[in-house]
Amino acid sequence: MIRPDRHRTARATCAAPAAPAGGACHSWWGRGCGFAVSVLVFAGMAAAADIAVPSGQTVTLNEVLLDKAPGELWVRFRFVAPQIARDGGTVASDQVGPDMDHLCESLALPYLTHHNIDAARVVISFSDQVVPFGTKNPAATQYFEAYQPDPAGCIWEEF
Repeated sequence: MIRPDRHRTARATCAAPAAPAGGACHSWWGRGCGFAVSVLVFAGMAAAADIAVPSGQTVTLNEVLLDKAPGELWVRFRFVAPQIARDGGTVASDQVGPDMDHLCESLALPYLTHHNIDAARVVISFSDQVVPFGTKNPAATQYFEAYQPDPAGCIWEEF
C-alpha cells in the first residue's frame, strides 16, 4: 500500500531490509516491515533527471528507500548507472567511489535536510540496470557504499 505524505513522496508501509530469499515484500504485513520511499520530486528535480558525476558518467536517481529494519534509520539512494556495465561499460570500478562520495555530499545530505530526516546511515548504490529492491539479478553490475551523515559532510563507512 502506498500513500502520499507531507514530503510529497510516496511511502510504502513495508519493505525488506535486504535481499531475503524470495525478494523484498511489498504487501501490508510482509517480512521486514520497514518503510520505503519512492522519490517523485526533490527540490524541483524529477526522479528521471540525469545527474553528472565526477567520473564523467551520467546517473539517474531511481528511488530513495527509508529503511528502519536495521534497527536505525538508513536512507538508500538507488541510482541507475548504465556505464558501469561489465560488458560495454566505460566507467571502471575505481571511478565509482568518488562518484558516490559526490552524490552523498551534493544530493543525499541536502535531501535529508530538506525533508528533516535524521538518518543513521546513507547508502548510495549504483546498478547498470533497474533492479527491484531486495531481488537478485546476477546479470546486473552493482556497487554500494555506506556513509554516516554528519553536518561536516558524509563519513564513509567501511563494510
